[in-house]
Amino acid sequence: MAQENTRKSLNLLYSVSRELSASLDLHIVLERVLILCTRNVGAERGWIVAIDDNKKPIDSALIVNQKKIDHTIYEIQGILDHGLAGWVLHNHQSALVSNTAQDKRWYRRPDDANNQTGAKSAICIPMLLAGDQVVGVLTIVHPQPGFLKESHLSLLQAIADQASIAVFNARLYQSLKMAEMRYQELFEENIDPVLVTNWKGEILEANRRAVETFHLRVEDLLKTSIFDLHQMDWEWLGEKSKELHNNQTLHYSSEISQPQGDPLPVEIHIHKVNIDGGEYLQWIIHDISERKKLDQLREDLSAMVYHDLRSPLANVISSMDMLSAFLPPDYADTANQLIQIATRSTRRVQNLTSSLLDISRLENGQSITRQELTPIIDVAREAVEAVQANLEVKNQQIHLEIPENLPGIWLDRDMIKRVFINLIENAIKFAPFQGNIRLGGAGRENEVDLWVQDDGPGIPEEARERIFDKFTFLNAEKSHKGIGLGLAFCRLAIQAHGGRIWVDSPEEQGSRFIFTLPATGPQ
Repeated sequence: MAQENTRKSLNLLYSVSRELSASLDLHIVLERVLILCTRNVGAERGWIVAIDDNKKPIDSALIVNQKKIDHTIYEIQGILDHGLAGWVLHNHQSALVSNTAQDKRWYRRPDDANNQTGAKSAICIPMLLAGDQVVGVLTIVHPQPGFLKESHLSLLQAIADQASIAVFNARLYQSLKMAEMRYQELFEENIDPVLVTNWKGEILEANRRAVETFHLRVEDLLKTSIFDLHQMDWEWLGEKSKELHNNQTLHYSSEISQPQGDPLPVEIHIHKVNIDGGEYLQWIIHDISERKKLDQLREDLSAMVYHDLRSPLANVISSMDMLSAFLPPDYADTANQLIQIATRSTRRVQNLTSSLLDISRLENGQSITRQELTPIIDVAREAVEAVQANLEVKNQQIHLEIPENLPGIWLDRDMIKRVFINLIENAIKFAPFQGNIRLGGAGRENEVDLWVQDDGPGIPEEARERIFDKFTFLNAEKSHKGIGLGLAFCRLAIQAHGGRIWVDSPEEQGSRFIFTLPATGPQ
């Protein structure tokens, strides 16, 4: 008899092993394990639940009298939250209940009442992986109290050990399939054309938007190379291939030829993707034609503002100079004061107009073309002369402390002069009445440090980077006029020269704007 039971147990384990290896579908795996277990011990009912890493049910099977019963995850969650299954899940221990009517852990169903089916025997086993990770719970219920023994527990434990590996693999497979499904949905529904190629550039997949953009059928795209569809810098791609292998994304601009009309400007993003164990390249192609149009409109507007205002402003300034010279001596003092005010205001508008145009050009990456070797002390003196009237209004003193022997610097003279003017005017605003402003400089190896320092209230540390953004004002500046472009222009102008700019502002000790310029040739 013992040999017969052993033979049956081995046959059952073999059948379970064969069934588990036949499928990676999680639900099918659960059903097959449960059917074999309940049939072998003559169980009245049983259930098996697969759980995730948070001990929440992800799939399950329920059998009563050898029939599959429809149920919901919420019903299974109730089983895990209460009774024997919950105890097993929490303690990671198997449980053999000889009489369910006498075990407080048993969650009694209505049909377990004495006037119904009555007491039973039950086995509940955690499905464990190495490392004590629970992937599921198996419960078998026999209609007769005391029927299920330790031998049944050992057999079901062996089955659960096999099933735990199968359930874990099925979970991984299901997660992979879900990830692939989500990727496929994102791939097809992406508003941008998306192509997948091998490392040779041969197109393997194309989404719906790619078909529309390239005006080719899918089967025709799959016979094409990505390099035949747009302009490509081969040398640049070769230099960047190592970055692709290291999972970095490459970005570049290009154009796509169209059957009718002008080429379509695009921005292309390339990234390595892993599909079915292989490494491929994903190309996302973003239409930037509208952005190009807006950029062109902005450039046209900037050019219009600059060119259309430059001549009238220059005429106004020269007319003011001539008018001052022609005034009768009796009216000279009063009239000259008014003319000087008008001239200063016009020059401010002229500087603002030039800064607006330069900001637009520098933000678009245009390089400086008017650099020449220039003594920086001369540029600083011109800037001081330009703001002299503003200094006199607040009775402030400016101290020029730039050494005469500093090396000449390759720079756009007008642009750096406006940097000085903006920084000095900023200092004038915040320095107190009769305050002091210092312009300093020092040479280092291949570089010159320059600074503008005031004795005003200083700048909070959290705002010292933000003040260089366009249209930014600090709370302390509410009483000061401006549009928040001065420091933004300074940063762009200095960066375009190959330098950098920052502010050092010890609390209650004023502000010191420092910028560097290279002394090694044109940038």
